[in-house]
Amino acid sequence: MNVILLDTNVVSYIFKGDSRALGYEPYLKNQQLAISFMTVAELYQWAAVRKWGERRRSELAQALEDNYTVLSFDIKLCQIWGELRASRQSIGKPISSQDAWVAATAQHYNLPLATHNPRHFDGIPNLKIITTAE
Repeated sequence: MNVILLDTNVVSYIFKGDSRALGYEPYLKNQQLAISFMTVAELYQWAAVRKWGERRRSELAQALEDNYTVLSFDIKLCQIWGELRASRQSIGKPISSQDAWVAATAQHYNLPLATHNPRHFDGIPNLKIITTAE
């Protein structure tokens, strides 16, 4: 079994039962699914913005606990994040803080990244992207 990192949008599709999640099933089957701590933060931000009730938030917490390994930050990951943001800025292709954390996590742990927004990660070295987006 290999480990694959999921971007926030893919986790969201799976959680909501969105039809776009179906395209990722062949890539995720029999894999250990990992997510960045940033994905957890983004999902809870969405829950707050959308004013989810306690039941829905509990379902999210349970889904995260049951299905994903959450990868936390450490000093090396923070260094990668800082270098990634700086290098993207210097070439005129800024990356959002959230996407940079996800990309840095994939780089740090040498994991492929399943995302439905591959353009957010264009040109990032040593990053293997898995996508079904056209």
